[in-house]
Amino acid sequence: MCVLGLGALVGLGGAGAAATAAGATAAATTAGALQTLATIATIGGTLYSGITAYQTGKAQAAAYEAQAKTEAQLTATQDQRERTKMAAVIAQQRAEIQGKGIDLSSPTAIYLGQTAAQELSFDSQAIRSVGAARRQELTTQAALARSNASAGLMKGVIGAAGDFLTMGPEVWPGLFRERQLA
Repeated sequence: MCVLGLGALVGLGGAGAAATAAGATAAATTAGALQTLATIATIGGTLYSGITAYQTGKAQAAAYEAQAKTEAQLTATQDQRERTKMAAVIAQQRAEIQGKGIDLSSPTAIYLGQTAAQELSFDSQAIRSVGAARRQELTTQAALARSNASAGLMKGVIGAAGDFLTMGPEVWPGLFRERQLA
C-alpha cells in the first residue's frame, strides 16, 4: 500500500508541475495581452486627445468668426443710429436758426452746420474704428484658435507615434528586428 501511495504522490507531483507550467503560460499570455491593450489604449488616448484639441480649436475659431460678423453688424447699426441722431440734431439746429430769423447762408449758420457735420464725421469714424479694431482682434483670435487646433492635432499624432515607438518593442519584441536578406 505504501508503494501505491508513493506512486500516486509522485504522479500528483508531475501533474502539479504541469499545471503550474500551464498556469505560468496562461499568466504570461494574460500579461502580454494586458500590456498590448494598455499600449493600444495609450496610443488611442493620445490620438483622441489630439483630435479633441483639434475639434475644440476649430469650434473656438468658428465662434470667434461668428462674433466678428456680429460685431461688424453691431458696428454698422451703431454707426447708423449715431448718424441718424446727429442728423436730427442738425435738423433741429437748422430749424432753431431759421426760427430766429437767421439766413441759412449766413457765415454763422454755415459755421454751425460745418461744425455739426465734423462732429458727425468724427463720431462715425470713432465708432467704425472701434468696431474694426474689435473685428481684427476677433479675427486674430480665430486664427490663433485654428493654429492651436492644428498644433493639438499634431501633438496627438506625434505623441501617439512616440508611444508606439516606445511601447511597441516591449509588447512585440520582434517588431523592429532587422531582417537580413539572404
